[in-house]
Amino acid sequence: MQSVTPLPQILVIGVGNDYGGDDAAGHLVVRKLKAMEGDIVRIVEESGEGASLMEAWRGGDVAIVIDAVRSGAVPGTIHRFEAETQPIPGRLFAYSTHAFSVAEAIEMARALDQLPAELIIYGIEGNSFDPGGELSLEVRAAVDEAVQRISQEIVQRRSRT
Repeated sequence: MQSVTPLPQILVIGVGNDYGGDDAAGHLVVRKLKAMEGDIVRIVEESGEGASLMEAWRGGDVAIVIDAVRSGAVPGTIHRFEAETQPIPGRLFAYSTHAFSVAEAIEMARALDQLPAELIIYGIEGNSFDPGGELSLEVRAAVDEAVQRISQEIVQRRSRT
């Protein structure tokens, strides 16, 4: 009798602020993914507060986090990191107004041995983070591109089992 390997629990976390211009990127990505993949992955919106993030990804096999970043790259650039194989550059998330940023939450979880087996970070390079500002055209296009990339990652992870 052949045993059945259970599908990995995939969690997608969108980080952001809907009223902070390009900072809404993470939330917009997960809302679009929910419409496409909502039945096969767990989708969560977070503000980016580090302790809440650590709690959100607890128990997941694969966690994908999406947030707006500011590194000086061209607005709309999509950065991708695998937390289990490399430290996350803190400078990308340095503008966070929370007690500690996404990168700091990841490094804290790493130190406490509380990272999921796979933690993938997508950072969408923002242009404007003004309170009440609109999403820039570059980030709007990057949101759609990130949705496609993450959807493909979900399909690939599902097909490995």
